Amino acid sequence: MPIILPPITRRQFIKRSLAYGGTALMTDHLLTAADRGDTGFDQSRVALLADTHISADPTQRYPGTKWPGSPVKEEEHEWVNMADCLTESAKSIIALNPRPAHLVVNGDCALSNGKEGEYKEFLRLVEPLRAAGITVHVTIGNHDNRERLWQLLPFLKKEQIGVHADVLELPHVNLILLDSGKRGIMGDKQMDWLAKQLDQRQQKPAIVFAHFNPVPTYGVRPSRGMKDGKALLNTLTKRKHAKAIIHGHTHDWKHELNEKIHIIAQPPVSYYFGKGHAHGWVDMKLTKDSASLELQCINPEHPQHGEKRQIILN
Repeated sequence: MPIILPPITRRQFIKRSLAYGGTALMTDHLLTAADRGDTGFDQSRVALLADTHISADPTQRYPGTKWPGSPVKEEEHEWVNMADCLTESAKSIIALNPRPAHLVVNGDCALSNGKEGEYKEFLRLVEPLRAAGITVHVTIGNHDNRERLWQLLPFLKKEQIGVHADVLELPHVNLILLDSGKRGIMGDKQMDWLAKQLDQRQQKPAIVFAHFNPVPTYGVRPSRGMKDGKALLNTLTKRKHAKAIIHGHTHDWKHELNEKIHIIAQPPVSYYFGKGHAHGWVDMKLTKDSASLELQCINPEHPQHGEKRQIILN
């Protein structure tokens, strides 16, 4: 059963903002940012986020460059406020015209192990996006806890908790959202489900999303990635209309080709592993011929801001 956060009304937004502890002035400010106004929605435009790593404490800052074996000196670590990063990303997405009809958070919504307070703060921070009319889709990462997140979403049926996989059918492309769990394992059952979904939808190109990287990476902080990544790539390679897999987890912005499958690593919204590395979100625009992915950095002065990746679909 997928995790989908549908748009909410203006009244719902006001009520929830006040319940989260916002003042009337703050709520009015957020409403102005989220106001749908005359802004249109583009069903072929999707905002891509990953690794938001939200803390229960919105003031907390975290040094992503500080990890075992990091080459960064102790006095040179770069600290990031995760809540501010997600807030800035949401503002820039809401300001788009037309707005993307959908947004995908590709895993690791939470900072540690998916604590209740972390998810409450994450849900609070994505409320303006939902009030702006954008549907939010969530995949599970290694820092997440699907049961705790599920419990905070009363509109989802509790008896349907399990693997969170889904197909998002768009005008030109099908997006298939997978659940690589906490340990980077899809499992045979989900792999069979993926093959079935691909075989039933051969009329459009398919782009797959999962939190874990399907192949090992050797960037600033190496990652072994999925334990059954080879099986996933084999499933995709066998099908001509399967074009790409987009993942998070590595906190990097990279593009490589594995046989015919594009593998694109999403940058983190929040903290990053390498000093001065880019962080932010990706603006994906889809046509019948291609998928264009443009990096939107938290800092628009970053040299990689506006950098593009392209997936040929025809």
